[in-house]
Amino acid sequence: MNFKVFILAATAIATNSSAQVAPPGNDDDASPLDQVVPVAEEETAAAAPQEDDRTLEQRLGAEFDRYRQLIDDEAMDEADASAKRIVEMVIRLYGPQSLEASKALNNLAIVQSRNEQYDAAIQNFQAAVGIIESVEDRLNEQLVNPLKGLGNAQLQKGRPDLAAATFDRAKHITHVNEGPHNIQQVEILEAFAQATLMAGDSKSARQVLDRIHALNVRHFAGDGLALVPSLMRRANWQHAARYYNDERATYRRIIRILESELGKEDPQLILPLSKLGESFYFIDMEQGEMQHHGLVASGETYFRRAARIAEATPDLHWSEFARVQLALADHYTYAQAYNRARSIYSDVWNLLSGDEERLEMRKKLLEQPVALTQDALPKYALNGGERLADNEELLTGTVRVDYTVSERGRVRNIRTEAIPPEFTEMQRMVHREIRRRVFRPQISDAKARASDNLVFEHQFFYRQSDLDELTGQTQQTADSSN
Repeated sequence: MNFKVFILAATAIATNSSAQVAPPGNDDDASPLDQVVPVAEEETAAAAPQEDDRTLEQRLGAEFDRYRQLIDDEAMDEADASAKRIVEMVIRLYGPQSLEASKALNNLAIVQSRNEQYDAAIQNFQAAVGIIESVEDRLNEQLVNPLKGLGNAQLQKGRPDLAAATFDRAKHITHVNEGPHNIQQVEILEAFAQATLMAGDSKSARQVLDRIHALNVRHFAGDGLALVPSLMRRANWQHAARYYNDERATYRRIIRILESELGKEDPQLILPLSKLGESFYFIDMEQGEMQHHGLVASGETYFRRAARIAEATPDLHWSEFARVQLALADHYTYAQAYNRARSIYSDVWNLLSGDEERLEMRKKLLEQPVALTQDALPKYALNGGERLADNEELLTGTVRVDYTVSERGRVRNIRTEAIPPEFTEMQRMVHREIRRRVFRPQISDAKARASDNLVFEHQFFYRQSDLDELTGQTQQTADSSN
């Protein structure tokens, strides 16, 4: 088997997704070999298969098959060792400055990224990029996959600024090779939008989302149903960017398409109707608190319609029916119509108190509090607002919140602490966000119960210089009070 045909089809990870990694790259000019994370000789010797009569190329093919199976089985530690063996064999067969070596390093970096070894992953993605630039050129389409991997690893390391530049380069390469309107760039643009959101630039994220929408409309022209999945993703992104009015407009467009193509009682309407109802829990960036109560009340129409469609669909799966009913009950909890909420929660509890599969769903959805609302929390505690240097090291802090959720789904008895403790402003922001959240209360024996001893932890990034500055301010305050 020839290693030249081995390509790992990696898929980029989105904000809250569980897809396999297959992200972006970087413009680093260092020698790729200087960046490769070495494999310990004793590790390689212990892990390498025993010598047999097969050629090195045959053993390489067998090892790659094993690597792919380990990936499928989620055996990431073993996949890491396998990927390192593949890198060694590829370099022996094809040399360190070969496209085969670039692919092997990319596959190793993918595993390292999934194992949260982001520094090593970044080095090997950069090495893969460097080899392709050396063997081919800086605009070769083979750069896109390692660039996506690199960008994802940079995001996970807390550097959305670097990730945005990496994704932007990957997008430019697709424009050169596939044209400015190619649909393949959508995945990269979504990752770019994620990076700009993490960096706090919602305006740029909105522009990227508009670009994605234009590409999808162009690609699916005349086929409304084919456009629906991209519109659903667009609404999710608009929600993440806190453009809730835009989100609601997108869900309404989806509903109109489905009604036109499938009819007004089609069960495919259930999800966008429920999501549209949920959007009214949130206040748009351009709205004020005074409008909030009316918005929440208006969401009931969509939850009730979704529930009616579910009840009129005899072949609807029990799990989807349960979720629709829960969405309506959650609305009543949010709107403080507690008697209505309790009645529906009780019905759903009974529905899910059957076989093992239903009990498992009951445990997940009812036997613990479930947050109905949660806004994104800041990821950085940086003073001054100046741009981070490309090689600047970020440290990780944590805000821990202990709290109780009442039987009405409201947060009580909040206690917070920050580590390091100097980041009091971050602590206040997390405290305020948790206090505002509304929960589906824990249900036990078909009744709502209070939940004690709950813990939430929020990780954030900071610079040592910021911590030193805060420490100095604390010391000055203490000295002045003495």
